[in-house]
Amino acid sequence: MSKTLSKDFIKSHKDILEKEKEKLVYQISELKKDDPFADPDHAIDNAAIDTDVREQVGHDTIQAQVKDLERKLSDIEMAFVKIEKGRYGYCEKCGVQIPVARINLIPEARFCIECEQKLYK
Repeated sequence: MSKTLSKDFIKSHKDILEKEKEKLVYQISELKKDDPFADPDHAIDNAAIDTDVREQVGHDTIQAQVKDLERKLSDIEMAFVKIEKGRYGYCEKCGVQIPVARINLIPEARFCIECEQKLYK
């Protein structure tokens, strides 16, 4: 059985999560600026078909990256909610405490390893 997480442990991880959140918000913002479809002239541009394809691929790639970062940002926001409710570090599926080593590696972890593996089978 795991030891209950200390207030200092939770506070230090909250600080880590805050920094990671700031980093993610910045990365998402920068990626969106780089999206070829963000250019207002894109809609009226009569570019060659190969340019259009490159822009579409660039847009799709950026959208995929943004989606992944937004998913992680959502997990971080959920971690803040769990901290406030006193449930940080506990699996959302089975309720057991997530091992400290996992929390240290993935501070926004929502599930224990066993439950996460079941989700992706």
